[in-house]
Amino acid sequence: MSDIIQLLPDSVANQIAAGEVIQRPASVIKELVENAIDAGADIINVVLLDAGKTLIQVVDNGKGMSATDARLAFERHATSKINKAEDLFALTTMGFRGEALASIAAVAQVELRTRQKGEETGTELQISGGKFMGQEVCACQEGSNFKVENLFYNVPARRKFLKSNSTELNNIVTAFERMVLVYPDISFTLHHNNVEMLNLKRCNTRQRIVDVFGKRLNQDLLPIDVNTSLCRIYGYVGKPESARKKGSKQFFFVNGRYMKHPYFNKAVSSAFERLVPLGEQVPYFIYFEVAPQDIDVNIHPTKTEIKFENEQPIWQILTAAVREAVGKFNDVPTIDFDSEACPDIPVFNTENAAALPKVSLNPQYNPFKEKTVPSGHATSAVHKDWERLYSHEIQEDTSVPPASLFPLESNAGIIEEKSPSHYQYKGKYIMTAVKSGLMVVDQHRAHVRILYEQYMSQFENRHYESQKILFPEAVSFTSTEALVFNKIRKEMEELGFLFNDLGPDCYSIISVPAGIEGMNAESLVLEMVCNAKEKNVSIKEEIDSTLALTLAKNAAIPYGQVLTNEEMENLVNKLFCSGNVNYTPNGKPIIGILRQQEIEHLFS
Repeated sequence: MSDIIQLLPDSVANQIAAGEVIQRPASVIKELVENAIDAGADIINVVLLDAGKTLIQVVDNGKGMSATDARLAFERHATSKINKAEDLFALTTMGFRGEALASIAAVAQVELRTRQKGEETGTELQISGGKFMGQEVCACQEGSNFKVENLFYNVPARRKFLKSNSTELNNIVTAFERMVLVYPDISFTLHHNNVEMLNLKRCNTRQRIVDVFGKRLNQDLLPIDVNTSLCRIYGYVGKPESARKKGSKQFFFVNGRYMKHPYFNKAVSSAFERLVPLGEQVPYFIYFEVAPQDIDVNIHPTKTEIKFENEQPIWQILTAAVREAVGKFNDVPTIDFDSEACPDIPVFNTENAAALPKVSLNPQYNPFKEKTVPSGHATSAVHKDWERLYSHEIQEDTSVPPASLFPLESNAGIIEEKSPSHYQYKGKYIMTAVKSGLMVVDQHRAHVRILYEQYMSQFENRHYESQKILFPEAVSFTSTEALVFNKIRKEMEELGFLFNDLGPDCYSIISVPAGIEGMNAESLVLEMVCNAKEKNVSIKEEIDSTLALTLAKNAAIPYGQVLTNEEMENLVNKLFCSGNVNYTPNGKPIIGILRQQEIEHLFS
């Protein structure tokens, strides 16, 4: 039998590697920017066309490459970052695998211009679909200039897999934010379709956070800084009042690398326990400095999942650091007691301790000893002139029958009031008797279902009612949120919102949909944008559904609100007129039934 195992050609191997390393345009930008950071650049410019599908250009002023290095850089597993296996446990660079450039060149048309510092000429190199097209001497600036065109042009299925331009641009900005937050000493710019989206100058860490996410976040940041033998933890955590249900900025970085770590996220959340409402999260930007041999960054292609050797001790250090920061800056709510007109309670003194009370007994006391009382004395004392006390009652007319005091109409009203058709339990559930047993309705979820269908009907009919705000509220977005907002702005205005432009990524809310005038408009708009961002909605129906659900959740009856019999009756009737009485739009149950057999079993 002949041999069937063979070595794959480099072009095929690179395309296979590109399936893991290069998932979307954001992956290309991440790899190229990380290479620029490793090259020692302090100015990095990124230029995009069509969200990176047509063009991705990364220009830096790093150390550059020689003609030989420029050619070898596109070979598989060619890298200058490591030499032997032991170097994996002492990584000080962003990249180290040597797969990125080879994978990018396998699925795109790449042009590289690079020149080392001190050299008079540079090198220009062109690769298309993994095939070397040519290399020549050229004149260019110091550093490197990568131009990636027509991403996935030779893989039509992957090209078709890409999302819309707004969604892909959203992913790019997200990846870009994760890198710029780690290196505030590097200047970054981001241009898309000849429009400048970000222009970040060199600054400190706090200023970089403010430049990326807005000035309002500055007043909510509390610094943390703790240095131990295991690690150093520094950065900023948000105040308890900055907690949000959606879209809170939460970032972990270790040794200059972004990471996702649910275990450490729980440590931060536990420090804010009982300080923020349930379901809300505070923003944080926390940086770890750990010995390279104590972590493993080579467990995931994207290098965002990192394993720590000493997770448990670092968890305790992190929790203590966050609690100290919150307590140090008096952000823990305190209870102030009014001490005016209060008695002065002396401190207990053992020397002047009060003596125990003495018990005195009467040895002559006998409860069974009979006393002689003169006949008729007690009766005359108690019943003396008792007739005079009730003389006016006796003289009143007693011809009216007792039944007239309680008319039939009054009796019916009392019975109806005491036995309503619905009963509210703890301001949360509405209970009513049905044929099969006892039906329990979640009042908040029921109202969410009702309002959701109302708002969806408004979208379909293009009929909405808007209510102007007496004092317009300003809302500012990050670059990522601004992209999502511009995509859903039309649908929000059709729902009843009206906005005025105040500047870059900043708007004023001048009108809101009728019925939600008492709500915080700024928080509502931010939550709607964050929901749309998380779901990556692209179809108009999905956008409408997301906006309607967010609005319904915020406008629905809150838990704890006491309802009258008429309000409960109206709510239940509207619920059963809706399209789905059992579940909310996001799949949570509304109705639960306690069967008759289950009730009888309780008393068996």
